[in-house]
Formats: sequence, C-alpha cells, structure tokens
Amino acid sequence: MIKKFLTTTAAIALAAGISMSAAQAAAPESDDPIIIVQNNWTSQLVLSTVVGKVLQGMGYTVEYAPSDSQLQFKAIADGDMHFQVEAWEGSMKGAFEKAVAEDGMVDAGTHDAKTREEWWVPKYVADKCPGLPDWKALDKCAEIFAVAETAPKGRFVGPPADWGKNYAERVKALKMNFVAINVGQAATLWAELDAAVAKKEPVVLFNWTPNYIEAKYEGMFIDFPEPEGDKCAKDPSWGINPDMVNDCGAPRSGWLKKAAWSGLADKFPAAWSVLQKINFTSAQIAGASLLVDVDGMSTEEAADKWIADNGDVIASWKKM
Repeated sequence: MIKKFLTTTAAIALAAGISMSAAQAAAPESDDPIIIVQNNWTSQLVLSTVVGKVLQGMGYTVEYAPSDSQLQFKAIADGDMHFQVEAWEGSMKGAFEKAVAEDGMVDAGTHDAKTREEWWVPKYVADKCPGLPDWKALDKCAEIFAVAETAPKGRFVGPPADWGKNYAERVKALKMNFVAINVGQAATLWAELDAAVAKKEPVVLFNWTPNYIEAKYEGMFIDFPEPEGDKCAKDPSWGINPDMVNDCGAPRSGWLKKAAWSGLADKFPAAWSVLQKINFTSAQIAGASLLVDVDGMSTEEAADKWIADNGDVIASWKKM
C-alpha cells in the first residue's frame, strides 16, 4: 500500500534538523505528490525514506510506492513513479538500460559507491574447501553444501526471485554441481547465514556490497569468469560454454545509479536539483542498512538517525 505523508515545511525542517535553503524556498512547484520507488532491501528502504523526508522538509507531498526491481523502470519511464535512488548494475543493468534507451527514462546519475552482487561464503569455509574464492574450487566442494532437498549436489541460497537474478541459468551454463534455491525475502538470507555461522557449517549464499554483513562477518565473494560488456548475457559463443549464455559472474566493481521520470525536472525542478546532487558512498549505504538489520530500528527511525548523522551531506544536496 502506498504510504502518504502530508506535513508542513516548518514541521519537517524542525524534526529532521534541516535548514531552509534557496532550493526549499522555490518548492513546491506543484501540489501533486512526488512518488518515490521503494524496493525490498534495507538500504534502499532507508535511503529512499531519507530523500522523501528531505523533500517533505522542502514542502513537497511525498508518496512511497513499493515496486518489483525489474518492472519499476517502465513505471518510472511512464511517470507512474518518479524516481529510484538505488539501481544496482549486477541485478538491474538490462532493465535499466532498456528503459533509458527505449522508454525515455532518465539516467539521473551514478553514485560514488561501487557494488558487487555475487555468491559469498563465510571465511571459515575456506578451511573446508581449498582453492577459494575460485568458482571451480567451490564446485569441487559442492557436496559439503548439500542439504536433503539437493543432495548430492550443493545448495546455493539465492535472493528473492523478483531481484532478477536467475542463478539456475548460471549453474546450468557452467555445469556446476549445485542447485540454486531462491528465498522469499532478504531476511531469510541472513537467517540462513546466522544459523550456519553459529554452527560453523558450510554455506554459500547471495550477498552484496555495500552491505552491513561485511561489518558483521568475515567472508569472501566467489570469483566467476568476469563478464565482458553484454557478451555473456547475449552471445552464446562468448565464454566457457559455447552453447549457452550466462556462463559468467556479475561485475566485480559495478555501478549504482539513480533513475528518474523524464518529466521530473519540469514539474518539480527543486526536487530534481536535489536528486541530481545525491551521491551515496559505500559507507553511507552500509550504515543505512546497519541501523535496521543490526541496531533493530524501524525504517522511519533509521531514516531520522541517518539524517541527524549526515547533516552536511543533506545540506550539499540542496545547494543551488
């Protein structure tokens, strides 16, 4: 359900510790709501709420709209939603670039943060599986990751299906001795990891950086063949398997972008100015997820704390 928040400029500015600026003085240009996309992982939920609170402090009406990580870009292009602050190369590149090239969505800029989305194991697994982080070494050890439903093959604990990561295709293309099983939500990934670490049991699962997990547990990403542009996804002749696509890993230093409706700049110019200046670092993103996933705050509480801790950052977004 879309959550709607209507407040006065003064009240939000006071609550969030946000001072008035030239950008705020020019807003709002319209009484219509700005619709901010929210996806189902912690940092995106917190940081989209941070941006929403900043815009509310400028007098805008803000709505939050949950969306599938692949379908969101067409909705943004059509103006049904207005922007998304965390688009990850590893899982969203195809849908993002298609929406820009074919549907008129705007690439609203790239963050300083570098991303990686890949298979990951806790550090102690290397003692049980020599040769890591090479993917071939992992495959030789597949049986130690087996569970009743996959034995004798290993189990890879994959992300929610709507994140657009089809690891069954990679497993098939690389002829791996694994079965990829998707979880329903990100929290299940961390529950699996916590349980395995507590018993020092082998586990291989989907992880990403920046993320709070890297501060909680030592571990390593698995090194698969590196992609080369779009060849791995589109050209079967490229790579280890000449008959299939997807015989590679994800980018090891991927981009993190913002996506926007093409009409945002004209209808909400002060908000567009803020969006263009938003530039998250890896530490800022990891910190946002840590507030919820480790410290136990709600999304709203975490957003307020993030705003309180990053006043200079937010002030830089609103400079004209």
